[in-house]
Amino acid sequence: MPNFSVDVRTEADGSLVITPRDVLDAECAVQFRQTLVHAVRKLRPLRLIVDLAEVPTVDPINLGTLAALCDLADDHRVVVFLQNASAEIADDLRAAGVPSQRLRKPDRITA
Repeated sequence: MPNFSVDVRTEADGSLVITPRDVLDAECAVQFRQTLVHAVRKLRPLRLIVDLAEVPTVDPINLGTLAALCDLADDHRVVVFLQNASAEIADDLRAAGVPSQRLRKPDRITA
């Protein structure tokens, strides 16, 4: 997985932001899934944001992972948003079962 990397950071409001960089395909599926599950089960932020701005495509395995993430997060009382997905990826996520209210564009609200 030479091109895959993921950044994890905590925002001032306590939100955990996970930003994968590059294609989400079978080569990175295990690492990506482990990062997401660890965030929900161990770190347990109030809000988890997966920022897809730098992801050009998502394969079916990772679409399923992101859909399952929503249910796992609900079970652990973590609010999940999938942010900055391209229109095509957003359509694929909805088709995979991700509720539309989980998809959002960048936050324009200032505190």
